[in-house]
Amino acid sequence: MKIINKINSSIDRNDIFYSFEYFPPKTEAGVENLYSRIERMANLNPDFIDITWGAGGSTSDLTIDISTTAQNLVGVETQVHMTCTNMKKEDLRAALQTLKDNGLQNILALRGDPPLQSNDWVEVEGGFKNAVDLVRFTRQEFGDYFGICVAGYPEGHPNGNYKQDLVYLKEKIDAGADYVITQLFYDCDQFLKFVYDARAMGINVPILPGIMPINNYNSWMRMIEFCKTKIPPNVQQQVEQLNVEDDEQVREFGIKLCVDICKKLLSSGIKGLHFYTLNLEKSVTRILEELDIQREIDQRSPLPWRPTANVKRQKEDVRPIFWANRPKSYIARTSAWDEFPNGRWGDSRSPAFGDLSDYHIIGMYSAGQPDDRTIIWGECHENIESVYKIFVKFLLGEVSKLPWFDKPIERETIQIQSDMLHMNEKGFLTINSQPAVNAAKSQDPVHGWGPKGGYVYKKAYIEFFASPENTRKLIQVIKNNNVNVSYHAVNIKGEELKNFDNNVTAVTWGVFPNKEIVQPTVVDSESFLVWKNEAFALWLSQWASIYSEGSQSRRVIQQIHDTFYLVNVIDHDYVEGNIFNIFNQL
Repeated sequence: MKIINKINSSIDRNDIFYSFEYFPPKTEAGVENLYSRIERMANLNPDFIDITWGAGGSTSDLTIDISTTAQNLVGVETQVHMTCTNMKKEDLRAALQTLKDNGLQNILALRGDPPLQSNDWVEVEGGFKNAVDLVRFTRQEFGDYFGICVAGYPEGHPNGNYKQDLVYLKEKIDAGADYVITQLFYDCDQFLKFVYDARAMGINVPILPGIMPINNYNSWMRMIEFCKTKIPPNVQQQVEQLNVEDDEQVREFGIKLCVDICKKLLSSGIKGLHFYTLNLEKSVTRILEELDIQREIDQRSPLPWRPTANVKRQKEDVRPIFWANRPKSYIARTSAWDEFPNGRWGDSRSPAFGDLSDYHIIGMYSAGQPDDRTIIWGECHENIESVYKIFVKFLLGEVSKLPWFDKPIERETIQIQSDMLHMNEKGFLTINSQPAVNAAKSQDPVHGWGPKGGYVYKKAYIEFFASPENTRKLIQVIKNNNVNVSYHAVNIKGEELKNFDNNVTAVTWGVFPNKEIVQPTVVDSESFLVWKNEAFALWLSQWASIYSEGSQSRRVIQQIHDTFYLVNVIDHDYVEGNIFNIFNQL
């Protein structure tokens, strides 16, 4: 979605809105930490976030990667900074096309800083030197696809002058820019004058003030010196009274200062605030709390899984349940699809949907992260039963992670925890589950999703690894009891055991006012066979790999990988059924 549409909607509703800016960290560990921070701060409900772009495109690949992850996995609308200094047309065209291919739809068009230490401007042949050229180029090459933001300078550009910068800003708007975010400032009166002067020149697009909290005195001084930001005398006087070596005192002052600035802006009719977070969250969170403008966040998701903000996936409302605990993997696998299932899963075999055959194991660890797996899962496994205990401890919260989970277990699992513990103790190693639900209200704090006033339903579902012996025993119990239960078991060799023909079964659905029935989670037998490759591979790539070659622990994990079945079981009686009865008979 284009951000300008969200901004205009907020303005039309007379709502206060805000947004956050982040920059690409220099290390892989820093990137992983930033993802966690973006996800936490997304709970503050910003209209959008944006990610900066290094001088001369020096961080362009990482900027695009972070923006794509935020857009697809966190589900927050993301804007990408793009500079044109020292960039060739073909490079900019390729970068814009990559953004479009990744489902990103918003850019902040900037001239950018020169990457040379001499600060000399070197015009690349066939390239651009000014942001207005990038705005025109984007509109010429991609039409109305992108929402385009440009920068404004309330105090004048450091290398320009105030009046001429307003002329340049008008040119950028006339070239096709949608709205403005300003450089940081601490003089409210000067910002309001800037808005007044811009309006007098016919610049009628939204203008968002750039607010930068003060977290550390030295870094703040470097920033304002670099940007040539003017400090009002009253603010300078207060700063001089601080113990600048006391970061906590400086931070508290910075929070109060930004709160006062924001209050004055809001009382003057400004509706949107843009925060330069410097990849930190505490100050921004405190400022929003002090302003008491955080929106009431509806914790209920429109779907039982987190929707993406990727413009290409806006109609996607159906996914196989198998990747419920590994959404990153599913999104990565399907990122190249031209079309996504919606309404019903029945058309999934259409070539338009591509396939799920190609995959790469996405693990829980990346370079730069501490590897604590041997501490968590044990340095030694003498037998398979010792692995069972790890799964039990995970359900009890005594083990923090398993390879098949990108996130903690859902709250609904607590309702079936005792039964699940019994299963795992007996060697049915669960990696996915949901309890039966018959007409829970969509506002239900555990099971609810979708619009208000609706009802949601679930068939009980369990997915697990089990030894050949346990798998055969389970199947025999199902046959003997003649219950309305489907099962599908497959081992690493592809040998299958099942009691149905290939089919697709909705295991979650919702009924809402003025909508057709929504079936967002399904069990698809073809997708299950693809998922099993990933599920089995995680035993080796994430677990066995932490033990030395030839060790007993490695042999135990290898034995599970080589001999166990991956099994899913569905109880179709979501009203009176009890999926655990069949396991209790073993």
